[in-house]
Amino acid sequence: MLQEVHIDYRLSEKEKNSMTRITTDKNLVTHINVFTVSPENQQQLVDLLVEAAQSTIRKFPGYISNNFHKSLDGTKVTTYAQWRSQADFEAMLQSPETVPQLQALSQLVTSFEPHLYEVVFVDEAVAE
Repeated sequence: MLQEVHIDYRLSEKEKNSMTRITTDKNLVTHINVFTVSPENQQQLVDLLVEAAQSTIRKFPGYISNNFHKSLDGTKVTTYAQWRSQADFEAMLQSPETVPQLQALSQLVTSFEPHLYEVVFVDEAVAE
């Protein structure tokens, strides 16, 4: 017989304030990039992405947030970043500060697929 389990998913105020807010607000652009990588390079890619975000990218005007996800099979790393505008994002890509970091990332990956998006729908669980 299965036992029924109830999990409380409510977040503390600190957790709510530190999370990326996904919204249909038109005052931001979302950059999603899916990197394909060999499993032995997955963690090294994540480490480089974290270092770039913390040392350089967060200092650019228009930067809002960055989130990194790694696949359980070791072959993908997906980034989800929010920027105030497409122009702010593109200025970061063209900066002499980020070019060496982007080149280092490209040495670890088999392929990558970056795209800019706007959020069109958000759905959340209803509190009971």
